[in-house]
Amino acid sequence: MDDLLSEFLTETNEGLGLLDTELVKLERHPNDQELLSNIFRLVHTIKGTCGFLGLPRLEAVAHAGENVLGRLRDGELEVTPEIVSLTGAG
Repeated sequence: MDDLLSEFLTETNEGLGLLDTELVKLERHPNDQELLSNIFRLVHTIKGTCGFLGLPRLEAVAHAGENVLGRLRDGELEVTPEIVSLTGAG
């Protein structure tokens, strides 16, 4: 399990770095659905891996971010700087 957790930490750190970059791009291009889908997949992957590894608190945080991103993707919320900041803070 230590190897899995170590790999998870490495991959998640890389994913969070990419997520940070992608969220900045989303602020600049709020109507870019492909970019929004990529961000959603990043968060979804982190959430799924947390569930697999039995990290419920981290999974809950990722799930909350995924919920906001899903609502953005479905057009229920508008992409604004405030929403992007909230999603990235999750």
